[in-house]
Amino acid sequence: MNHLFKTFGFGPFRAVLCAGFLLSATVTHAGLFDDDEARRAILDLRQKVETAKLDADQKFADQLKRSTDESAQLRRSLLDLQNEIESLRAEVAKLKGQDEQMVRDLADVQKRQKDMTQSVDDRLRRFEPAKVTLDGREFMAEPAERRDYEAALAMFRKGEFSAVQVVFVDFLSRYANSGYRPSALFWLGNAQYATKDYKEAMANFRNLVAGAPDHQRAPEAVLAIANCQLELKDTKGARKTLEELLVNFPNTDAAAAGKERLARFK
Repeated sequence: MNHLFKTFGFGPFRAVLCAGFLLSATVTHAGLFDDDEARRAILDLRQKVETAKLDADQKFADQLKRSTDESAQLRRSLLDLQNEIESLRAEVAKLKGQDEQMVRDLADVQKRQKDMTQSVDDRLRRFEPAKVTLDGREFMAEPAERRDYEAALAMFRKGEFSAVQVVFVDFLSRYANSGYRPSALFWLGNAQYATKDYKEAMANFRNLVAGAPDHQRAPEAVLAIANCQLELKDTKGARKTLEELLVNFPNTDAAAAGKERLARFK
């Protein structure tokens, strides 16, 4: 370098100044180079940051859009589901109302059917035989048969003895095999006794005993026969009848009464 200074005619002092200038220029050039690199690095970094920010913003925007769309779709789905639920509730309420109406209708139908069945049964019972219990006996009787017997008995109880004889005779003619027959004969005989038709009364009492000796009214009928005989002044016949009463029906109220009457003959 001294050679150069000499060549160019620099003195020592000038040489020093040149050397300093050259060194300063070199350092300055190196500093300028370092600043450019730093700028470029900063610019690159800024560019990357900006690019990353833009990418992040775009991703966020995309994600936000997707979330918004999904939220809107979810709200629509929830709204549709709510509407469907309300529709189902309305349908259930409608069906419940229909069920309740059907239950009421069924109850009405069942009641009408029961009433109709009862009505039919009542009508059939008017024509069908029914079990009757009378004077210790059970038997089947037609509705008309029962009605006619009860009507005749009601007349007897009213004291219509003459009229009821015709009714009982007609009854025995129309219902010859009736379970009411022994009882009808008994009341017919009593009606005839009340009108002092002792022979006819005695005949009907005898028919009762002959046809139904085990009938509850049979002992009374035998006693009534004795009473008719006494009214006809047939004391001998009455005595015999009363003795038969004691033998055939010993433990009855009629036998007790007959025993008292026999005592009067002695």
